Amino acid sequence: MASLSLQMRDWRLTTAEILYHLPDHPSLLQSYTWQDYDLPPAFPQLRQFLDFWSHNLEGKLHSVKIAHLPIVSPGAARKADCLLTIQ
Repeated sequence: MASLSLQMRDWRLTTAEILYHLPDHPSLLQSYTWQDYDLPPAFPQLRQFLDFWSHNLEGKLHSVKIAHLPIVSPGAARKADCLLTIQ
């Protein structure tokens, strides 16, 4: 239910593909996928995660690709005209 509340306030399911250098082999890149509800265009949750990453993890960040999609929007929610019960 919390996710629906966030979506109604324009938070969106956000997916980020994070490429980073392996600590032991800096010439190699590894991919990490992060997903959470976040608020575009500032993306505060993702920024907080990336800040944590850069200060606490050894793998240096190479690049981040972001995709987001509104799952529920005010225009997509509509009232049902009738309710049918089939036994």
